[in-house]
Amino acid sequence: KDGSVIGSASLRRQAQILAKNPTLKCVNFRGNVQTRLRKLDEGVVDATLLAYAGLKRMDMADEVTAVLEWDEMLPAVAQGAIGIQCRDDDDRALKYIDALNHEETFTCVSCERAFLAALDGNCKTPIAGQAQIIDGELKFQGLVAAVDGSQIYRTSKTGAPADAKKIGKDAGEAIKAEAGIEFFSWLQEQEPVSA
Repeated sequence: KDGSVIGSASLRRQAQILAKNPTLKCVNFRGNVQTRLRKLDEGVVDATLLAYAGLKRMDMADEVTAVLEWDEMLPAVAQGAIGIQCRDDDDRALKYIDALNHEETFTCVSCERAFLAALDGNCKTPIAGQAQIIDGELKFQGLVAAVDGSQIYRTSKTGAPADAKKIGKDAGEAIKAEAGIEFFSWLQEQEPVSA
């Protein structure tokens, strides 16, 4: 509802929330899950966003009031994926790691990371992106926004999973072209939304 206070430490989430409804107030909201839920119960905030997977893992899924889909709130690039790195000449380690690799996830994350690299993003830049393989086609959505949600640039691309890195790179370059270098320079000068 208009004027509500939303607790989130994520600039990416804050920017997307404020872009949808600028009457909301986003405040920096940290702590473990139990602390955040206690603050919510105490009325410190009217709402917060928590990872559904984490709540399920902690047997707290009954705390969920809504699950946001990717067309409502894009996640951080590679959110939820686990990466393992090793020396490229370590054949033994590579053999073990290859057995753990989930090819579809690897393809999606490769697309998302190419998008992030094209934008040269950092932790002060509200960038979101998610790739999914649906019916054999890679579908990517991405965005970059002003911290206060006043400006948001979105892109979506589709193509063959084999072209994942190119799709991500092209999506990032499309946003850079649309937003312009001035936007990215201005964005780096902005302060996070205050609590």
